[in-house]
Amino acid sequence: MIYACFALNDPAYQLIRLRQWAHMLGYRGHFSTKSRHYSTTLGALRQVRADHQAERARERRGLPDPAEQETVTVGQWRFAGSGYRHGEHLWAEMIRQRIATARRIAREQGESA
Repeated sequence: MIYACFALNDPAYQLIRLRQWAHMLGYRGHFSTKSRHYSTTLGALRQVRADHQAERARERRGLPDPAEQETVTVGQWRFAGSGYRHGEHLWAEMIRQRIATARRIAREQGESA
């Protein structure tokens, strides 16, 4: 059938574009199977590929295997405090002043325009 498509080089068949689709003759489905009853699905292939890439990335970065790590569970919570500490209030005040200055400049430029 594929040979016949290539052999039919008649102008009457140009609208059908037989040569372009000759490779699909005899196959009534998608170019790659999506059937759950076939050996595998595209979703399963994607998942295996993603797992493999994640494993390779973990090895390149020298990270430990997640299966070997222990999960730390915190059973109690306690209040650690609130507010700034160790000079953080100084940085917060500087940021507040910059924002106030920027707003004042924008307001003055808006009035003069």
